[in-house]
Amino acid sequence: MKLHELKASKGANTPVTRKGRGAGSGNGKTAGFGHKGQKARSGVKKAGFEGGQMPLQRRLPKRGFNNIFATQYATIKVSDLDKFEAGAVVDAQALLEKGIINKTLDGVKVLGNGEVTKAVTVKVAAYTASAKEKIEKAGGKAEVI
Repeated sequence: MKLHELKASKGANTPVTRKGRGAGSGNGKTAGFGHKGQKARSGVKKAGFEGGQMPLQRRLPKRGFNNIFATQYATIKVSDLDKFEAGAVVDAQALLEKGIINKTLDGVKVLGNGEVTKAVTVKVAAYTASAKEKIEKAGGKAEVI
């Protein structure tokens, strides 16, 4: 395929419809808004407005709290560390390269699920107590960065 052979897929490019440009345009006079009524006027098509009735988003109960300042970790299992060879240094970059995590977010946290058999040096932001114990038991090091 060459650059001059490229073209948009069918339906990707639709012609611009010029509203309110005469009867011959197929969309003239009322420009698709019909005759009279609130929806034919300008500036009153407010999303969620229910004619003065209490809107649904205000009628429903609100629950919980979302802490937008919380630290979000990309989590991995201890068993994921077995994908590295013994003596390897495991950090966020190495985990991304192996495809174990997609994003680092605010850091990487190792959870204690599974077992690790190889001695690896792990340099990440956080560990659970059981994860740290399992890494050290296998002869590795768990360093917090």
